[in-house]
Amino acid sequence: MTEETPGFEEKPDVPSGATPDDAEPKAAPKEGAAPAGDGNETAGLVAQLDQVRTALHERTLDLQRLQAEYQNYRRRVERDRITVKEIAIANLLTELLPVLDDIGRAREHGELVGGFKSVAESLETVAAKMGLQQFGKEGEPFDPTIHEALMHSYAPDVTETTCVAILQPGYRIGERTIRPARVAVAEPQPGAQTVKAEGAEDKASEAKQAGAADGKENGGPDEG
Repeated sequence: MTEETPGFEEKPDVPSGATPDDAEPKAAPKEGAAPAGDGNETAGLVAQLDQVRTALHERTLDLQRLQAEYQNYRRRVERDRITVKEIAIANLLTELLPVLDDIGRAREHGELVGGFKSVAESLETVAAKMGLQQFGKEGEPFDPTIHEALMHSYAPDVTETTCVAILQPGYRIGERTIRPARVAVAEPQPGAQTVKAEGAEDKASEAKQAGAADGKENGGPDEG
């Protein structure tokens, strides 16, 4: 057994070179108390998050705007491409119209025979596949938007300006007219409507008088 020396308290061993303060235990931090720097750091993170959200919203709007512009660009390019194609086809078919007129005249005169007939029909088939449509018929009303009047006359048997002869057929591609139909037109005979009206009145009057005479012959009531 060892004897304790009275008047002395045991102290923890202190390493050589250390100060007495190092030997004293440090007080533990109080529970629930946050460091002062944590609040500032949280506020900074929230501010950064708001900035990121704002930037994301702006970039999203930019992307949507670019996408809309690209769609409009695609539609415009497609529309221009179709227009250029239609113009090219119309120009080509316009140059072929004299040839088609010659084929039509040859058919009317019975000269479309043999190999020439096969070539002509093949050409007409190709033109039809490219959208070429022929129009213009005798007896249809005259329409200045699709007809070109080359001859004019009067006729008693028409009630409006009418195409009485097709000198050259018209051609269109879709709704676009590339050549109007060249026609001869006839208008109602001046005064024909007045003559017809007077004739109808005379006939009605004669019929009325004839009916009255028949009534008397059949023993109608005598005047008192």
